[in-house]
Amino acid sequence: MILDTYLKEYLYYLKITKNLSKNTINSYERDLKAYIQFIKDNYHFKDLNQVNKEHIQNFSRSLARKNNSNSTITRKLSSIRSFHRYLTSENIVDKDISRKIRKPKTKKSLPTVLNIKEIDQIIDITYQSTDPLALRNQALIELAYGSGLRVSELLDLRISDLHLNKGLVNVLGKGNKERIIPLNENAIQALQKYIVEARPLLKAKKADILFVNKFGNPLSRVGFFKLIKKLAEQANINKIVSPHTLRHSYATHLLENGADLRTVQELLGHEDILTTENYTHVSKKQLSKIYNNAHPRANKKEV
Repeated sequence: MILDTYLKEYLYYLKITKNLSKNTINSYERDLKAYIQFIKDNYHFKDLNQVNKEHIQNFSRSLARKNNSNSTITRKLSSIRSFHRYLTSENIVDKDISRKIRKPKTKKSLPTVLNIKEIDQIIDITYQSTDPLALRNQALIELAYGSGLRVSELLDLRISDLHLNKGLVNVLGKGNKERIIPLNENAIQALQKYIVEARPLLKAKKADILFVNKFGNPLSRVGFFKLIKKLAEQANINKIVSPHTLRHSYATHLLENGADLRTVQELLGHEDILTTENYTHVSKKQLSKIYNNAHPRANKKEV
């Protein structure tokens, strides 16, 4: 079907013109392949202008019947809208049929955040051993919480991105936008120890990649997720903890301790300050919880 050809062109456009990351492009590709397959299985169009709003709605309904969550359906519809906008802008179709597609209502959930004591408990676990992987874990967790980097940014880091004598790290973020993040003394010391004492013993197969696994290969997202989950369990933390939790906690703690919103936006690499504002809601929620637990005339209800 001709849609397959336009999908390839669109993915190339996302890579070259929009400068999106490989993970983001892969997500678009998965969503749009499912959409195109649905169109191919259920309709026989000779002209792309025959595809209309109702066909997209039918695809959305089919996802709901397969018990996809509202957030998953919303993401897939967002990918479809972006694709149809591209088809319209390139004059491949006459009009954008996706503009008024109804999205399922999604409950906006706040990110999981660890308090400072919980962060300390996780970090303390990594200092209970001095074997190469333990030293790597110290450096990884100290850097993740001390810099607020995205998982992809953290795992893509190279030794040459570190400027430990200056207490800085160079980060290539979304859209190939570079930013410079300050490092705290604990992160600097953990990184120095890992690079000098542990990384050579792990026999890294890529000369410059910073974090490697026990086989010397670059540490994967799955590997990082399993590690942080295990550390949280060992620290007896009864929350759903992921690598993203360290980034969320970093931002929340900065705001709670007086950092201004614009600075936190810059440190996190957010393009839109509204994204950063989500963390102010977390801070307010935490304050309300503390108040309700501590004030004698509070109603003691969980917020």
